[in-house]
Amino acid sequence: MSDYEFVLSSGETVPVVITVRRGLRNITLRPKVRPVREIHISKPWATPVSVALRFLEQKRAWCERIFNNAPQKVRVVPGDEIEFLGMRVRLLHDGTRRANSFSLDDSGGAVLIVGGGADMFERRVRDFIKARFLDTVKQMIRTAPREFWPKRIAIRDTSSRWGSCSTSGTMSFSWRLAFAPVDVMRYVVMHELAHQKHMDHSPAFWHQVSELYGFGVERAKRWLGVHGAELHRYF
Repeated sequence: MSDYEFVLSSGETVPVVITVRRGLRNITLRPKVRPVREIHISKPWATPVSVALRFLEQKRAWCERIFNNAPQKVRVVPGDEIEFLGMRVRLLHDGTRRANSFSLDDSGGAVLIVGGGADMFERRVRDFIKARFLDTVKQMIRTAPREFWPKRIAIRDTSSRWGSCSTSGTMSFSWRLAFAPVDVMRYVVMHELAHQKHMDHSPAFWHQVSELYGFGVERAKRWLGVHGAELHRYF
């Protein structure tokens, strides 16, 4: 539990987490709206907490704007229809089943029947989407030349990065890309694959992204910049 709080104009109380980082010269401020709403402050060891909190207050308008613009979480319940991985999926619940059942329906959409207790419904839907997302990422990677393939793929729930590529060959992807159009998801995959050749964002890197992705790469990139926050509305 945080020792400090920041009260928004709406009356909402946001926990403030303050950490000390040796070698840090300036105070850094990072509001987080997912998976939980918090404000993280990093400060040099010699800087008093009061100074860090005063700095936060000076940035009040900026923080308020971030929290006010963040999408509200939408609960997923039986009977809902949600879109992921390019499919519109109707969600149903059958407590007599132990496992989930997924199938295409006559309308061109899909149906996911979730088994288990009602209290596990949202978690089981989320886990199903994450598993299908990982399978889709692997399929997309296989469309690129083998020299770009990562050694390992990890699925994350990050708030500020859609993907990353480490020098050790591990690629990580935010599973929330499952809620983006498939071409946008593919853009992020090709973006990270391009880092296998260029661990920067130089002109050569962007040329490599374009070569791997093909026509429409700029459109996919723009979509993510405009609509990225919407991918966190569920769970």
